[in-house]
Amino acid sequence: MGKSYPTVNEEYKKAVEKCKRKLRGLIAEKNCAPLMLRIAWHSAGTYDVKTKTGGPFGTMKHAAELSHGANNGLDIAVRLLQPIKDQFPIITYADFYQLAGVVAVEITGGPEVPFHPGREDKPQPPPEGRLPDATKGCDHLRQVFSVQMGLSDKDIVALSGGHTLGRCHKERSGFEGAWTPNPLIFDNSYFKELLSGEKEGLLQLPSDKALLCDPAFRPLVEKYAANEDAFFEDYAEAHLKLSELGFAEA
Repeated sequence: MGKSYPTVNEEYKKAVEKCKRKLRGLIAEKNCAPLMLRIAWHSAGTYDVKTKTGGPFGTMKHAAELSHGANNGLDIAVRLLQPIKDQFPIITYADFYQLAGVVAVEITGGPEVPFHPGREDKPQPPPEGRLPDATKGCDHLRQVFSVQMGLSDKDIVALSGGHTLGRCHKERSGFEGAWTPNPLIFDNSYFKELLSGEKEGLLQLPSDKALLCDPAFRPLVEKYAANEDAFFEDYAEAHLKLSELGFAEA
């Protein structure tokens, strides 16, 4: 049984298509795909299945949520996106931030992630401490992604591959560097680099390395390193799930 999504009117659908084009322009011009993917993920990744709080509901624009340690630097994303959002008052922030993430993956050569509009903006940001901690291992990843968000092992590894985009900044996360040689190209090189060991100038976080020593995670890392199509397929599915946590329940 599929999800039943809220119906949005034709005007809203047209606005989403136009907004998508504007986002493509912005992301191409500013080379800011990694930042846009991060705001989409960090918005959605606060969802808690037990309390049905947090999630992709537009609260990232609030100073309270931007001040969470894990969101260092996302005020830049909010600021870059606002002029486009101002052109589409009909679109909720909740939809808008998730749309930016979908476009970021598409424009960097990644898979097409389906997008369903209709999320409502919620007034209350989630409490701090729900996003994954890069210094921790597999138990922590499962606690956050599986227990808290309700995602699978496959989703965890596929989403980790999103690190193919972007880099860490010392002043934001305490870590410095990119995971792959081409941090503006969405491909399966994150997994290839992970399996080939540490290299001068490239980053591997403790949470990345943890994927190699887990009996359920490692075979997926190997599969995605060998088969980019399989990675793209599973990534699109996992990204879709993440972007719809708490939205349009089946």
